[in-house]
Amino acid sequence: MDFGYSVAGFIVGAIVGLTGVGGGSLMTPLLVLMFGIHPAKAVGTDLLYAAITKSGGTWVHARKGTVDWKITGLLAAGSMPATVITLLLVHFFAPGGFGNSTHLISVALGIALLLTALSLIFRTRLLAWAQSRNRAPRSQKATDRLTVLTGLILGVLVSLSSVGAGALGVTALLFLYPTLPTVKIVGSDIAHAVPLTLVAGIGHWFMGSVDFKLLGALLIGSLPGIYLGSHLAVRIPEKVLRPSLAAILLFTGSKLLAN
Repeated sequence: MDFGYSVAGFIVGAIVGLTGVGGGSLMTPLLVLMFGIHPAKAVGTDLLYAAITKSGGTWVHARKGTVDWKITGLLAAGSMPATVITLLLVHFFAPGGFGNSTHLISVALGIALLLTALSLIFRTRLLAWAQSRNRAPRSQKATDRLTVLTGLILGVLVSLSSVGAGALGVTALLFLYPTLPTVKIVGSDIAHAVPLTLVAGIGHWFMGSVDFKLLGALLIGSLPGIYLGSHLAVRIPEKVLRPSLAAILLFTGSKLLAN
C-alpha cells in the first residue's frame, strides 16, 4: 500500500509540475475515493504535504524576486484567523472534532473542487474582464480589503478541504491585480499557501487527523513527479492540460457531493 501511495504522489506531483495546480484538489479526493482514507485524515495529511512541497516553490520564487510580500501578508491577515477559527469551531461543535466530520468535509471538498474546476475553465475570461475594468481602477484601500477577504475565504475552504490555495487563490489575485505580472501572482499565492497549509495542517495534527507514514510515502513519489512534470510542461500545450484537469475536478467534486 505504501508503494501505491508513492505512485499516487508521483502522478499528482507530475500534474502539479505540468499545470501549476492540482495538489490538494487531486491528492485529497484520490486518497478518499481510491484508497478509502478517512476524509479528515486525507485533508490533514495533504495540508502538511502541501506546506512541505510549496516551501521549495516559495524559496525559488523569493530568490527570483517574484513574490509580492505585501499581497502575501494581506492574504495571510485574512486566512490565518479564519483557519484558526474554522478549526476551533469544527473541534468544539462537530462531535468528536474532525474524526466524525466525514459528511461536512466531503461536502466542503466537493464544493471546493467544483469552484476550482470553474476557475480553471473561466480563468481566461475572468482575466480579460478584470483587465477591461482596469480603466476605472478601484482604490488601493478597497483592493487591500478585498485581498484580506479573499484570504479569509481561502482559510475556511483550505482548513476544511485542503483545496483552494492554488487555482482559486491565483484566479482571485488575477482579478484583483490585473496589471501585476502573472509570475508574481503565482509566486505570491505559493508563498501564502505555505503558512496557510502549515497552520491548518498543525491544527489537524493536534486533532489527530494526520498520518505521518502516509505523508512520507506521498513525498517519496511526489518530489520526482514534480521534477519530471516541470520539465515536460513546456512540451504539452496548456489548452490541453487545463481543460483535462478541470474535467477531472468536475467529475470528482460531483461524485463527492453525490455520496
